Amino acid sequence: MSDVVTRLDVLKTYKLFVGGKFPRSESGRVYEVTDAKGQWLANAPLGTRKDTRDAVLAARAAVKGWSGTTAYNRGQVLYRVAEMLQGRREQFTAEVATAEGLGAKKAAALVDRAIDRWVWYAGWTDKVAQVAGAANPVAGPYFNLSVPEPTGVVGILAPQAGYGHSFLGLVSVLAPVIATGNTAVVAVAADAPLPALSLGEVLATSDLPGGVVNLLSGRTADLAPTLASHQDVNALDLTGAVADEGPGAAASLEALAADTLKRVLRPALDPSAQDWTLAPGTDRLLSFLETKTVWHPMGQ
Repeated sequence: MSDVVTRLDVLKTYKLFVGGKFPRSESGRVYEVTDAKGQWLANAPLGTRKDTRDAVLAARAAVKGWSGTTAYNRGQVLYRVAEMLQGRREQFTAEVATAEGLGAKKAAALVDRAIDRWVWYAGWTDKVAQVAGAANPVAGPYFNLSVPEPTGVVGILAPQAGYGHSFLGLVSVLAPVIATGNTAVVAVAADAPLPALSLGEVLATSDLPGGVVNLLSGRTADLAPTLASHQDVNALDLTGAVADEGPGAAASLEALAADTLKRVLRPALDPSAQDWTLAPGTDRLLSFLETKTVWHPMGQ
């Protein structure tokens, strides 16, 4: 008899990332994730409105601690994320390749760019105040200083895989939000959620406090309206809003966000033309900062 034993692969069970933990969706439901050829890859949790509210609650609880952390320490945490991503480079390369139908070489290049982008934003944490802040000239015996502060909880609709780089795009919209002291609730790319859900495993072991980043998979049109209308969400990034009309469309979400005076970052007019490989600049760093102006009398 042959000594060869045929074994079954241990298939991965993906979960949400909320409050630093990995819960299943409260509905208990999942949906099939397929590769670019339509072949089954895994089941991902189907996030619901209740999951979104739970994630917002976790993000709100984390605001005070994360925004109160020194900019230097936030940079250290972001750099640690880049270190962990580097250690799992092969895994992310494989997930990006299968999610977007790319060759291994191109997928690896995108993952490398994502790692480099974490490092880039890590370096900005203790420098953005010098760019966004100012000492203002005033006519009187006063100092007048403008100081940037985090907006608070930011809801993010991550770029969809159909428009290009689901993982690099996710990093490009998420890293600047937390680099500037905000917390985030992210509706990840519905058609390619696996790299994003694996990112949750990296964040959980990267010294990032629980609740600073919360990752939800599922239909964007289901998750987005709750983020847009929630009173405890202070700002909304609509990068991954669906293009057609309906509850997940950008115009509908802007209308919901207006009821609570949210700061809104609109999506590109043509999301398919957005190139996430280009240098990011400081626009996203400054998009979710508020300016506090302080007057102080001069001494004698």
